[in-house]
Amino acid sequence: MLKLNEDKTEVILFKSKHNIRHLDKVSVKVGDSVIRSTSCVRNLGTLLESNMDMEKQVNAVCRSSYAQLRCIGHIRKYLSNDATKSLVNCLVTSRMDYCNAMLNGIPNTLLHKLQRVQNTAARIITRTSRCSHITPVLKELHWLPLKYRVQYKTLTFTYKALHEQSPDYIRDMLKVYKPSRTLRSQDSLSLVVPNARTVMFGNRSFAYAAPALWNALPIHIKSATSLVTFKSLLKTHFFLLHYSD
Repeated sequence: MLKLNEDKTEVILFKSKHNIRHLDKVSVKVGDSVIRSTSCVRNLGTLLESNMDMEKQVNAVCRSSYAQLRCIGHIRKYLSNDATKSLVNCLVTSRMDYCNAMLNGIPNTLLHKLQRVQNTAARIITRTSRCSHITPVLKELHWLPLKYRVQYKTLTFTYKALHEQSPDYIRDMLKVYKPSRTLRSQDSLSLVVPNARTVMFGNRSFAYAAPALWNALPIHIKSATSLVTFKSLLKTHFFLLHYSD
């Protein structure tokens, strides 16, 4: 007895850019209503495009984040550093971190857009000029760059899945590596990396990206006894990996 809300019901077909021309031929009929396909839909506040390049989502996050940063900038002289940092974390960083696991493998041009937002936020907090190098500022704030924040979220989901702290549909996408005979690699706590046919869809999927990132971690991080310890070790690992160069 459910009633279909035609204004809020959308259909999307995820396809590669080469097959995007077929989207206008797809429709779903429910009762007397015909729902035509669209190239972009919103789900839980996230914009999903038919080719999954996440460009509209990144642009939307950048647009809303800059709006918040402008407001914070107007009152920055009345705020302490700690108060400014709290505002940025609540109004800007939270936007960039929301569903950021879906940004794994996006083009560098889009990743750089988000990184510029973080750089601007860091300059506002520390009152650093645009001409100053941003890396020491991010290091002082102990912030991970956007690239590693995305990997951090993915690996956190992976750890929780391996320790039965996530839904079944996530755990089912991961398979622990078990060699058929005794090998030194059997104690490496590795995951099976499935074959991926496409770079845009296959390599960016959680089933592929999560095992690939997990297998690259040192054994002492993968064998962490609690989620809190894992997060601490993982952030330290990424921090040293980026800022020690």
